[in-house]
Amino acid sequence: MNDNLSRRVPFSLEAEQSVLGAILIKPDCMDRLIGIISSTDFYLTEHQQIFSTMQGMYLKSRNIDIVTLLDELVKDGVYDEAGGKEYVGLISEIVPTASNVIDYARIVRDKSILRTLIDACEKTAEEAYAEEKDAKSLLEVAEQRIYSIADKSTSREFVHIKDALMLSFNRLKELETNRAEAIGMQTGFSGLDRVLVGMGKGDLIIVGARPGMGKTSLTLNIAANTALRTDKAVCIFSLEMTTEQLATRLLSSEALVDSFKLRSGTVSEDDWDKLGHASAKLAGCNILINDTPGMTVSGMKSQLRRVKNLGLVVIDYLGLMQSEEKTENRAVEVGKITTKLKEMAKEFGVPIITCAQLNRESEKQKSSESRRPSLSNLRDSGSIEQDADVVLFIYRPGEYEKDNPEKQTQAEIIIAKNRHGSQGTVKMNWLGQFTKFITLEEDRLEAP
Repeated sequence: MNDNLSRRVPFSLEAEQSVLGAILIKPDCMDRLIGIISSTDFYLTEHQQIFSTMQGMYLKSRNIDIVTLLDELVKDGVYDEAGGKEYVGLISEIVPTASNVIDYARIVRDKSILRTLIDACEKTAEEAYAEEKDAKSLLEVAEQRIYSIADKSTSREFVHIKDALMLSFNRLKELETNRAEAIGMQTGFSGLDRVLVGMGKGDLIIVGARPGMGKTSLTLNIAANTALRTDKAVCIFSLEMTTEQLATRLLSSEALVDSFKLRSGTVSEDDWDKLGHASAKLAGCNILINDTPGMTVSGMKSQLRRVKNLGLVVIDYLGLMQSEEKTENRAVEVGKITTKLKEMAKEFGVPIITCAQLNRESEKQKSSESRRPSLSNLRDSGSIEQDADVVLFIYRPGEYEKDNPEKQTQAEIIIAKNRHGSQGTVKMNWLGQFTKFITLEEDRLEAP
């Protein structure tokens, strides 16, 4: 006899009935279930339909009791009046109090996860027996499936609008009670954060500029700001600079010690004090650096899955990344990479910032003012613009007007694309000797 035939699918009738019964006793407990379970976590179809109907009534601010629920279920064709009255009456008597609804919901969710895990393993086993994929590809798929179940950040199934609206309601309540946490990861630059309203979970952010404009500096500044202001892990993939070079950059920016002094070893006693203080601050952060050259998206994902409490990923830079699928056309290859980066951002639920090189078209303009970059200057692929949620360009007029001292500290961050809000230009100061961007004084005074 096949053991699989005698195995019972993970499912708790009592827990599912208890969740529904608790909502009938105290409809307000629906608030506490947001983010814990959805209708698809229930095993029995009729329980899925009852929970979904309850959600709909809750969203419409309708009273939920035996009479009103039964009326809706009959209208939806879930039950006839006689059968519905009997079963709704039964679940209303299952639990005496709604105080343990969270415990019941967690049992329902856990059973749902076990069923999903069984399904994922069965699919992987079938693919392994079929031998239609190479071992490396199958391992990547299997790892992705297990990670998705563990993280619950992605779903292989449709999400009903009622479940999506409940999540939206939850976010609105978070904005009321803890706005700083709910609006997304901050860049640490008040002017930029006001326009972006934070870096959203799952956002792919492109920082584009010509060489020498400060792409690496801006992304490292944001990485340091994030790590210093939160307890989140910030992962940096440096495909161009070594770990030591990157650490030196971070140290120079945070200590405000001339980067030339750090490279040449001409550090004063006062500088040593600044470096010691900055080093202590940075050492207390959870910044992780990987300087493997030619890294692929799959390689990055493999590394990131081992990181706890991930908050931000920085990649420097896109042009040096390798694709698993080699093509003669680099534009096509880059397009595949950006698509996978966007998928990776959604999978991990964190913003990903990656630097991108611009083509030389803007350099052909005669005046420095007309050399401001635009989306058409993104190099290699139009897919970069398409996949990105946010595109930032760095423009520093001092690079084109070397003899004008006033221009040397001026910088503009051009928000050329913002999927979630407005576009615009944020003016900042550039301290080249420290490879550091800073918020303008007047902007700091206006910051909330």
